[in-house]
Amino acid sequence: MSRLVYRRARRSDIPAMAGIRARDWGTQAYWRERIDLYLTQELHPTEASRARTAFVCAERGRIVGLIAGHLTRRHGCDGELEWISVRPRYRNRGIASQLVRRLFRWFAARNAHYVCVDVEPSNQPARRFYARHGARDLKPHWMVWKDIRKAIKAPPGT
Repeated sequence: MSRLVYRRARRSDIPAMAGIRARDWGTQAYWRERIDLYLTQELHPTEASRARTAFVCAERGRIVGLIAGHLTRRHGCDGELEWISVRPRYRNRGIASQLVRRLFRWFAARNAHYVCVDVEPSNQPARRFYARHGARDLKPHWMVWKDIRKAIKAPPGT
């Protein structure tokens, strides 16, 4: 396997990010617009602040995974994981775990330790992934990390 590179997302990454998100739901055009508006702070999720970020994982210059999040007051949380996606053939390699840690370090640097994520109750693979990283149920569609600093310290690949 080639070396994976993790970095902050750039606007030039948006088409590739949209392609990855569209594999899970929606169209590339929908996601191009949505990601662009989110990153340029023109799209505001409920109770979100303007402070937000996104990270990508690339192999040989090709984006293979992404994560995005923002500061919020929604459900009493400090931060919200907005999106996380990894190309199917790159799943189960620890990429999502590394992306989560990078986003959580961003949150921690802003004293945002109580972080939530909206996840369908029927999406058991996602719920198991979040639970392995320390999230617990908050509401039927929401999970929460009471202190993301614990997830940052988890061993790599978990």
